[in-house]
Formats: sequence, C-alpha cells, structure tokens
Amino acid sequence: MAEVVLETQALTMRFGGVVASDNVNFKLRARELRCLIGPNGAGKSTFFKCVTGLLTPTEGQVFMRGQETTGWMPHQIASLGVGIKTQTPNVMDNLSVFENIWLAARRFHSVDEAKHKAEAVIERLALNSIARSDLGNLAHGERQRVELGLVAVGDPWLVLLDEPAAGMSAEDVERMTEIIHELTKTAAVVIVEHDMQFIRSIAQTVTVFHQGAVLMEDHVDKVMSDETVRNVYLGKKAG
Repeated sequence: MAEVVLETQALTMRFGGVVASDNVNFKLRARELRCLIGPNGAGKSTFFKCVTGLLTPTEGQVFMRGQETTGWMPHQIASLGVGIKTQTPNVMDNLSVFENIWLAARRFHSVDEAKHKAEAVIERLALNSIARSDLGNLAHGERQRVELGLVAVGDPWLVLLDEPAAGMSAEDVERMTEIIHELTKTAAVVIVEHDMQFIRSIAQTVTVFHQGAVLMEDHVDKVMSDETVRNVYLGKKAG
C-alpha cells in the first residue's frame, strides 16, 4: 500500500462559538488525487487553510510524510516539497511566463539549472505557445495554467490546490484536467473545488464536507448518486 503523505487527526478549528472544522480525520496516499467538496460554509476551505499553514487549528494535528506540521507557516510547509496554490494569484504581470517560472525555479536551483527546469515544465504543461508572453496579457485560464507551472517547477511530492478551475471556460477546464493528471504521475494532489463538472471529469475519490465535518468519502460516482449528499446540496450553491 502506498505511503501516507498527508494526514490529519481530530483537526478542529473554532472561530469564537463557530466550529468551522470539526474533528476531521483525513488520509492521503502517494500519487493519490483527492477532491474536497461541500456547500458554502461546509468547512473545506478552513480545512485547506489549516493544512497549508494559513490557519493554526484550535485542536488536532497535521502530519506530512509522518512529520508533524501543525502550526507551521506556509513557507515552512513548502520547504518540505509541498506545492501550494491558493485563490490569491502569485504571479508577476510585467514578466513573461518563462520568467515567472524561472524565478520560481531559482528558489531550488542555480541559474542554469533553473533555466533548464523552467523549460522542462513549460514543455511538460504545454505552455510553449505563451512562454514569451507577459502574464498581464494572458486570459484567466492561461494564467491559472501558469500558476500550476510555478507549483510544478519545485518537483513537489504533494500539491494542494484551492479552486484551480474557478472562472474557467470549458476548454480551459479540459486543459487544466490534463495538467493535473500530469502532476499526479509524481505527486499526490488535493483539490478544493465547487465546479461539479470539473469534479466529475477529474475525481476518483471525493471527500464531502458538511458543517465542518466529513459527511462522506467514496468514489466520485457513489458520492454524486448519494441521496444524503444531494440533500446537502439542495437549495445551496456549492463552494
């Protein structure tokens, strides 16, 4: 059985009297793709922030490859070989695609090695056609793909993505799906997402959050056909 690369034990996050994450036990194995879904306020984004270091949980523990990372800062978690993409863009609009990815590679490699690594990632993620374009001139879907390039250039063994398909066209979503499947060849991937079409196209195992806790965890087909899950979403917008 593959190594457990991410685990939480009784993870709980309270904001005053509100329990945003409630005793969440979660395991992810090497090269596994896991999607986290749930209606607004379900707790999936709070869980993501606790795992990535944006929040420190009130109770419980986070482990990455067996090492406890509870309360670590995002840059400390990233230094372990974890790629993180939040909803806040982390690119430089006045630089080209290649320059943005090269700068990301420089955190890990020498000048020459970073150049080769950036070129390899651009080839791997099919960004060649826009490699010399400034970020500020790109469409939203292209920018999202470049942000995945910034993550991939660090050769992460764990990738954490917060709504990577948000605001994308159907064509862009198809390209994003291909890129994420490419990432899973070498890394485990966790995706927080509300786009159900995207979830159906990419997911294998899905974890459903509701009222801060895990409601269900199963294959995507079983989750999408489950009456309890449908009732949770009834009259609510996923997100």
